[in-house]
Amino acid sequence: MKLLGIGSRINHPEFGIGVITNLTDRHYWVTFIEKGLETIDLDADFEIIEALDYDDIDAVSLYEVEKSLKQILQKWSDISPVSPIAEKFKGGKLILEPKDTNLKSKEIPIDTFFHKIVMVRDRIRVMEQKINASKNLDDQEKVDLQQYITRIYGSLTTFNVLFQNKHDYFVGERSKG
Repeated sequence: MKLLGIGSRINHPEFGIGVITNLTDRHYWVTFIEKGLETIDLDADFEIIEALDYDDIDAVSLYEVEKSLKQILQKWSDISPVSPIAEKFKGGKLILEPKDTNLKSKEIPIDTFFHKIVMVRDRIRVMEQKINASKNLDDQEKVDLQQYITRIYGSLTTFNVLFQNKHDYFVGERSKG
């Protein structure tokens, strides 16, 4: 039995036409036009439409591609890992009541508020990365801007109570001693 390479096109009697997107020692992972991703045995019955030689392909698994893409996106965009909200606040609401009792209070789902806080944090992190990578700023300007960012983080520490994990907390200037 000759192994087919990634990118080979096949026609399976049950799943239809598809492309091999990965393979293991026992299975092909095939993305079918009609059925999506399925795994089939290497020796399954199917028609080969176009065969790419396994030995000629630099085989990279879909998992490795996804992992690399996630790392690139996390490094160079404002996409970041999910920060879970503390269990005690899930499904809760934030109520803002004005001093004037004639005015209506405002209720916001705490999950929505938390999401906005996380977006602010992530955008500050991106800004920090761009400042540090800037070729137009000298070192002193970078230090000055970094101090402002540290103070921003310090101003946001009040919201740490919303985060489930301490490693997601805002951290401002740390006290010495």
